[in-house]
Amino acid sequence: MHQHLASQAADAPALHQLALHQQALLGAISPTHLLSTFGVIGVLVILLAEMGVLVGFFLPGDSLLFVAGYATNGHNSLHLHLPLGWLMIAAAAGAVIGGQVGYEVGRRAELRLQDRPESRYYKREYVERADRFLERFGMARTVVLSRFVPIVRTFASPIVGVAAMPVPSYTTWNLIGGLVWTVPIILLGHWLGHISFIRHYIEGLAVIIVILAIVPALVHMARHRGAASS
Repeated sequence: MHQHLASQAADAPALHQLALHQQALLGAISPTHLLSTFGVIGVLVILLAEMGVLVGFFLPGDSLLFVAGYATNGHNSLHLHLPLGWLMIAAAAGAVIGGQVGYEVGRRAELRLQDRPESRYYKREYVERADRFLERFGMARTVVLSRFVPIVRTFASPIVGVAAMPVPSYTTWNLIGGLVWTVPIILLGHWLGHISFIRHYIEGLAVIIVILAIVPALVHMARHRGAASS
C-alpha cells in the first residue's frame, strides 16, 4: 500500500508535466493563436499541410476557417484584422494545392498506407475510415465530401491517388471541393461576426461549426445507406 502511494507520488510530477505539454500543444494549434501568429499566409500553409501531409490531420481546418472569417470583421474581439478577399483566396489555394499534393503522393509513389507502421501520429483506423468513404461514395463524391470530415479529408486524397483516379477528373473535383469547403465557412464566420453574442463566444462557436461541417457528409451517408438497403 505504502509502495503504491509512493509510486503515485513519484509519478505525479511527470503526469503534471505531460499535462502541461499537452495544454501547450493545444494552445499552439488553436485557431486564435495560429491566426495571431501567422495571419493569412498561415491559413494557406496550415490547410495545405492538413490536406497534403499525412501527419496534418490534427490541424484545426474547420474552426480555423470560421475564426479567420470572424477576424475579417473590424473591431473583433481577437484584436486582429484579416482581409476577406485575400483570406478566401489563400484558404482555397491551400486546400486545393494540399489536396493535389496528397493525390500526387498516392498516385506517383503508389502509397500503401495500410502497410505503414502505427505511431503516435498515425493510426491504421484513419486510413480505414477513408477507405470506407471511398467504397461508399465513389471517387468524385469522396474528393468533395471528405473535405467536411476531419481526419478523412487528410487521407482521402492519397487513397484516391492510389486508386488511380484520372488526373483531369481529380483536379476538377479537387478544385470544387476546395472551394465549397473553405469559402462558405469563411463567409459564415464573417457574417456572424457582426453579432455581439458571437464576439463573446467565438471559440465555443468554432467547435459547433466543426460539428455542423460534418453534417452534410453524415446526411449523404445515411441516404446512401438507406438506398442500398432498400
